[in-house]
Amino acid sequence: MTIDNTEGARAQIGVTGLAVMGSNIARNFARHGHTVALHNRSIAKTDALIEEHGSEGDFVRTETIEEFVGALQKPRRVLIMVKAGDPTDAVIEELAAAMEPGDIIIDGGNALYTDTIRREASLRERGLHFVGAGISGGEEGALNGPSIMPGGPKESYAALGPLLESIAAQVDGTPCCTHIGPDGSGHFVKMVHNGIEYADMQLIGEAYNLLGSALGYDAGKIADVFTEWNGGDLESYLVEITAEVLRQKDAKTGKPLVDVIVDAAEQKGTGRWTVKSALDLGVPVTGIAEAVFARALSGSREQRKAAVGLASGVLADKPTDAAQFTEDIRQALYASKVVAYAQGFDQIAAGSAEYDWDLHPADLATIWRGGCIIRARFLNRIKDAYDENPTLPSLILAPYFRDAIETAIDSWRRVVSTATLLGIPVPAFASSLSYYDALRAERLPAALTQGQRDFFGAHTYERVDAEGKFHTLWSGDRSEVQV
Repeated sequence: MTIDNTEGARAQIGVTGLAVMGSNIARNFARHGHTVALHNRSIAKTDALIEEHGSEGDFVRTETIEEFVGALQKPRRVLIMVKAGDPTDAVIEELAAAMEPGDIIIDGGNALYTDTIRREASLRERGLHFVGAGISGGEEGALNGPSIMPGGPKESYAALGPLLESIAAQVDGTPCCTHIGPDGSGHFVKMVHNGIEYADMQLIGEAYNLLGSALGYDAGKIADVFTEWNGGDLESYLVEITAEVLRQKDAKTGKPLVDVIVDAAEQKGTGRWTVKSALDLGVPVTGIAEAVFARALSGSREQRKAAVGLASGVLADKPTDAAQFTEDIRQALYASKVVAYAQGFDQIAAGSAEYDWDLHPADLATIWRGGCIIRARFLNRIKDAYDENPTLPSLILAPYFRDAIETAIDSWRRVVSTATLLGIPVPAFASSLSYYDALRAERLPAALTQGQRDFFGAHTYERVDAEGKFHTLWSGDRSEVQV
């Protein structure tokens, strides 16, 4: 039913920006019994939504920002679903000029978290609440239940939380939505979620490539493998859709669709943001970084074309026991996936400490169990691990995951070494294994690095047998002094 706001109707929530994501979120609110005010720069999109989906719930059609804001109950709650960057700032300014102290503006786009910190501080000075809400699940999730990661003022969640929780995915009766923390924390967590997603997809891609290139499986056979894997510990949305993509036939050629898609993966920037942030925070997210770099390399099509035919060296024979190597790949995929999540949660912990957000890993694992792109069975295991030990130094050290990697380690090594001997690139598998080996090593070559730094830059070093900082007089008599 469409409500004419001139008759005094008041909406519980407003949505501005009615492209696919915004439209689906608005429909989701309406389906859950909320009256939704609609606004879009192009009135045609508002009218199209009402014409096609007006029967799904109560919508208020508005044309101007003033009319839109006037259709909302107080405290007014407006969800912005527009392109990140300058367009978001422009809409925020328009809304802020028409709103009153205590009203709530929610940015549901993929905003850079530092922009959210800036916006929240600016609007707080004007008496408005600003919430940066990460929303994961794509178009389907927006309509049927996403994972929602709202940051911002805690007091705003009292008015906003019940609305968001009502439309979020539900797992075991628990909504996949919770208040994340102050200012930019929601968008920060969503950014790291997307970084983990990059790693997860790259690892799946490497598994697919190994099954095809090392074992000669065609797309249909590989689809069967992924379907089988989805029935076990690797059960996840991404593994599930991988099988579906691999089974899809191209209508034009009759070939598997994946075989006619250009092998150049695009990216919208959240993966790069994750890696840049990790560098600033000093957190090694090697699996995520390799996934971002792998997409960049795949897109270097002219360079790759020019490099075809470069020397490969003497390549090893392909595995003869296909069943065993398939199992090895499964184990390597699981172990590498654990590393990706471990690194992501390390980054979240570092961000929480840097910005004084007091984030809780178990809460994040809980809301990622449904709705979002990285939803997977083993998120229950992650939740359990952080429930048992909220200050866990690394997810890898949790008993369940420690045992899982111990079970997988030999397979993991065989996959990385076999791929290397066959000339098959596995950057995410290999970097994840190297990270694990570095983490467990009693001593790293960083001692030499620090010695070099002291030699050319007098950067000092620490000793294993004494407290304090030391420097060797490299250009003098090479005696050691304590600094």
